Amino acid sequence: MTPEARTHTRLNLALYVVVLLVACACVAGGVNVYRTHGQRADAAVEQERYGDVLAAAETEAEAFINIRYDDAEGSIDKVARGATGQFRKQYDTSTKDVVKVLRQNRSVMDGKVVWAGVVDVDQDSATVIAATSGTVANVQTGNKPVARNFRLKLDLVRSGDRWLTTNLEFVG
Repeated sequence: MTPEARTHTRLNLALYVVVLLVACACVAGGVNVYRTHGQRADAAVEQERYGDVLAAAETEAEAFINIRYDDAEGSIDKVARGATGQFRKQYDTSTKDVVKVLRQNRSVMDGKVVWAGVVDVDQDSATVIAATSGTVANVQTGNKPVARNFRLKLDLVRSGDRWLTTNLEFVG
């Protein structure tokens, strides 16, 4: 083989190696882009789930702490709309007594959720802690608003496209 042919063969071999390396880099880059796209889609779904859980928990907590004797049934219905399972059963069975007490004491609770955080969430259940701030006015307070702050723990489950509360409890 002539020196010129050897140089030409080496050059062709070097070009083949370069082309092979570029092809491998393109495949690796494509796999990385595909993987990153999937991770971003999963993260977007997870963020949407967090938002839905927080919104449902805040709505339920505010319904729970905003109760008026002059619209007792409406107040109770708001809580019941976001409840399910054992919590719904307990709430439904105690509403007659609650309405009676609300009316006797002329109770008005007003409040809002000032902070809420997701403690745990998966595809079909979640736990949220909510801090509320508000007032209570009734016969015992001389019908004057008195500050009331609550910390609530809400357990939620996914029911169709909604998140419903299965348990609500006061926490320290």
